[in-house]
Amino acid sequence: MNKNQAKRAGLKRRQRRVRSKIFGTAERPRLSVHRTNAHIYAQVVNDADGRTICSASTLSAEFRATGKLGSNKDAAEVVGRLVAERALEKGVTEVRFDRGGHIYHGRVKALADGARNAGLKF
Repeated sequence: MNKNQAKRAGLKRRQRRVRSKIFGTAERPRLSVHRTNAHIYAQVVNDADGRTICSASTLSAEFRATGKLGSNKDAAEVVGRLVAERALEKGVTEVRFDRGGHIYHGRVKALADGARNAGLKF
């Protein structure tokens, strides 16, 4: 197994460990974060129904209108605010945070702080 395969396997292992403890319901859905080198994605998911309530990413039109790049903490904070605003419009006020196997640091933490500042509780 080469280095990249080992890193991906470790990430998958951490994702499974986190997801075994976090389950989104209709009352308290899951705020899932996916991070790549170029972009960051967030979605609010109701696992009981298997439905995505809302989502936001650095590829969305609202984000591109801000003129920011997709691979830094400022961009992650904007995405957090966007997903929180969309969730609040749908009537979701509380979520469970799913960091997706990533360390709660840097862009993942910035996204969480942006969502909290916009009104989501977790």
